[in-house]
Amino acid sequence: MSRSAVNHQGRAKRATIEDVAREAGVSRALVSLVLQGSPKVSQQKREAVAVAMTALDYRPSNAARSLASGRTRTVGVLLDDLANPWFVELLDGMQGIFREQQLRMVLGDSRYLSRPGESPVSAFMELRVDGLIIAGDIDADEDLTRATLTTPAVVVGTRAFDLPAADRVTNDDAAGARLAVEHLIGLGHDDIAFLTAPTGSARVRADAYRETMTRHGLQECIRVIPTDMSEDAGFAAMSSLVDSGRMPTAVFAANDILAVGALSAADNYGIRVPSQLSLVGYDNTYLAGIRHVSLTTVDPVSREVGVRAAAFLLSRIADPSLPQRTEVLPPRLVVRNSTAHATRA
Repeated sequence: MSRSAVNHQGRAKRATIEDVAREAGVSRALVSLVLQGSPKVSQQKREAVAVAMTALDYRPSNAARSLASGRTRTVGVLLDDLANPWFVELLDGMQGIFREQQLRMVLGDSRYLSRPGESPVSAFMELRVDGLIIAGDIDADEDLTRATLTTPAVVVGTRAFDLPAADRVTNDDAAGARLAVEHLIGLGHDDIAFLTAPTGSARVRADAYRETMTRHGLQECIRVIPTDMSEDAGFAAMSSLVDSGRMPTAVFAANDILAVGALSAADNYGIRVPSQLSLVGYDNTYLAGIRHVSLTTVDPVSREVGVRAAAFLLSRIADPSLPQRTEVLPPRLVVRNSTAHATRA
């Protein structure tokens, strides 16, 4: 147990800056200078304060520091679905940049963050975050729009909505979808179905799928199957294609989760992948790399998107007057074992 004082109820009393000053044998003002990183403090005094803070398990008040500096050194990251594995690489890319600047990320899922009748961004505004990252298909309500007028913000991974003062970094969803469909057509597939989802990114991918199929004269083979983006929905969509009496030779899914569901359905029907059915996903999540899944997928370079988004946000925090910026990164196709040349009956 730390050397923090214990009150009459037996609970440890949280150490204060005065306690640290007493323990280190210095003034309260000097401890404050140490916490601010002031170069005016000698190394000997700085070490004495550090030892006292450790002994007392002292945690500086973020609110107090923000009052002194005007900064909380936190970045709010608003996600549309924490369960979506697409965010893992994205967050890792951002964290590497923010850590270098000693900034802390605070994550929130838009579905769980707000109280009834409240905008998901309200919690971050109450925390007075230094900047906002809006990732995925978030409802761009009036509160979010207003927040980005006063707080530096970057929209990541989608072009489904516009915020007038926010920068944007995303992968090229249309180019990614074309890569997937061209890959399947190049393998001799013409009956290719697309499993879509109710998101802006999925709509862009669906449009590119239709455009590519039409350009190759395969407009009669276009089939877009709606889903809710879950593994169960992928299973149900693939099952409906099999039960329709016209099973496609290939399926392109709007994300890896749907593709894994389709893979499970194929296995359930005894359909061999890739010899009887080729499958392509999108996002290149860890699911795609699991050995017995080995899913061909489009990599939206999420880590690079995260790195660029973090860099955009840092520059906008430093200079809010910068013009609005958009960067679209090219995706790449990762070919694994779920696609093969089409076989003709």
